[in-house]
Amino acid sequence: MPDMQIESPTSKPRRWLFVTLALALLSAVVVLLLETEDTVDVSRTTAAPVAPVVSVLHRSQAEVTAQVSAFAELRPRWSAEIRAAVSGRIRAVHDAALAGTRVTAGTPLFEVERTPFETAVTAAEMAVEEAELARLRAQNNVTVSRRQFARNDIEPPNDLALHLPDLRIAEKSLASAQAQLAAARQQLADTVVTAPFSGFVTSRLASLGQTVSAGEPLVTLSDDSHFEMTVELSRSDWALLDHPIAGGTARLFHRDGRPLGTATIRQGGGFLDPQTRQIRVFLDVSDPAEGVLAGDFLRVVFDGRRIADTLTLPETALTRAGYIWMVDTDDLLVRLSPQILFRSEDRITIAAPQDLPAPWRVVRTPLASFLPGQRVAPQRVEG
Repeated sequence: MPDMQIESPTSKPRRWLFVTLALALLSAVVVLLLETEDTVDVSRTTAAPVAPVVSVLHRSQAEVTAQVSAFAELRPRWSAEIRAAVSGRIRAVHDAALAGTRVTAGTPLFEVERTPFETAVTAAEMAVEEAELARLRAQNNVTVSRRQFARNDIEPPNDLALHLPDLRIAEKSLASAQAQLAAARQQLADTVVTAPFSGFVTSRLASLGQTVSAGEPLVTLSDDSHFEMTVELSRSDWALLDHPIAGGTARLFHRDGRPLGTATIRQGGGFLDPQTRQIRVFLDVSDPAEGVLAGDFLRVVFDGRRIADTLTLPETALTRAGYIWMVDTDDLLVRLSPQILFRSEDRITIAAPQDLPAPWRVVRTPLASFLPGQRVAPQRVEG
């Protein structure tokens, strides 16, 4: 039979002693950890957080005159290449034809050789005299024929017997000769090229001694006393105007805000620009302010129709996302997406909101940290 091991009576108490010591050591470690752990003192309070102070504008609905503004280029009404009306050699170039010169209407610019055209005038004058003589002869023949038939108390059988066809031909020949004389004199006058309107010579294209053909460009002339502008408006801006607009006026401003007078509205509407799909308005500027030059971009302001139930606010009240913030009767923030009717300088005009009772308190300068329903301390300001 195998040998059996008998446990010693003293080994069992010793085992329990080890277990007890292990438990005691574990408890000491736990207590040590609890004592060395960081603690946070939390105090509970019932006081409400302080509401931020915001600047608000007090507004009531009002009726305003709509204003529509746009930028447009100031262009000369007349700008053309002055071309030779006749062919020939240029025998004189006046100082007025030099580039940069300011000329008035009728100022001579070039002179073309006159001799061939003077010869043509003389020949045309001779042709007129001959045609006049032929007419007088035909008229005399008619008179003689009438007297002969009257003396013989005979009725002429036809117009040919009275030489009336010859008279009509002679009269038409005279008229043709006179027209040719007028054309020859006009060509002679066209040898002196003059400025058709006042303005600046922007470039000279012909020189002394040069032989030019009819229709060849000589100088480029730009008007400096009469200007025009073409303003393009969207459909919404067009609807704000008081129609019909023809004959009305619009105010002109420099880009720095300086007023430059008024322009007359010649016509507008009727068709869309094929590229921009905008409505065109055409204006005339007859008396521009001093210092205004062709090519300037000016701001054009139209006074439109009267609009009721509107609020006018500074641009700062509108956020980049296109919202405005208001404060309700409980001093809570309300975010709205306004209907912007038009802009004027640094202000916007919107339709009065219907969701909040009047008068309205509009935040002048909204912050990015605003939240709908947030309580604030409104402070009234002017603006």
